[in-house]
Amino acid sequence: MARRGGGCGFGPCPHNRRGRRGRRGASRGYTYRRARFGSSALERLAILTVIAIIVGVSAGLLLPKISPAVNDITGGDIATRDAATTLNTLTVDDHPSPSSSYKRDDFGFRKTDDDGDGCDVREAVLARDLTDVTYTKSGGCKVKTGHLNDPYTGAGIDFVRGPSTSARVQIDHVVALENAWKSGASEWTTAERYRFANDTYNLLAVDGGANEAKGSASAASWLPENTTYQCPYVARQIGVKAKYQLSVTSKEKQAMLGVLHTCPGQGVPER
Repeated sequence: MARRGGGCGFGPCPHNRRGRRGRRGASRGYTYRRARFGSSALERLAILTVIAIIVGVSAGLLLPKISPAVNDITGGDIATRDAATTLNTLTVDDHPSPSSSYKRDDFGFRKTDDDGDGCDVREAVLARDLTDVTYTKSGGCKVKTGHLNDPYTGAGIDFVRGPSTSARVQIDHVVALENAWKSGASEWTTAERYRFANDTYNLLAVDGGANEAKGSASAASWLPENTTYQCPYVARQIGVKAKYQLSVTSKEKQAMLGVLHTCPGQGVPER
């Protein structure tokens, strides 16, 4: 006997099972679509976040280079630790007024023999900075040959003493004598100027052409083309100026800080 209103006998009605399955399937489909919608919203949020980060980082890197004012506000030239700290102790003087005109001879470069070996300071610096050094005579102090790994260019130079070859390697005052004159040395005594000009702390054996290209320039207008040496170079300039209480200009200080920003751990050389 058929159940009233049925038509499927006493067993479960197949079309009812399909209906229930259909309703459950529809419900699952609705839930799936909602999950997909939520996932898409999260993905869009993540993409927008990444874009915002990229824009922010780009602005942070580019704006200080475009605008000096932004550079100062954002601390683009801030460096830390020894060299930068020492630089901040130096007097800034944008209008130095030397008491007289600069004369290189007033510094007495190579006119002293502090260690009493019979040779001037050029020989001492060559012996220190060159490798595979030979001398003109056994037990002597005049360098005959050697090899220089030039800090300013990064090139290797074979030094050979001679009228036409010696100039390939020159001795540079890291803080140039004329720069020192304008920074305070014009007020020194002759003995103080001689001490400065022959202090090996301020002297480096370097490529002759690079030394001539530098001239009397400060860090504001000249840096070694060998970028890996720019930090040690600026740090040594700072060390020399601190040792002799020489001033810097605003542009010179800004250039130094710009270099030190790339090497915040840079210390001042001890010797």
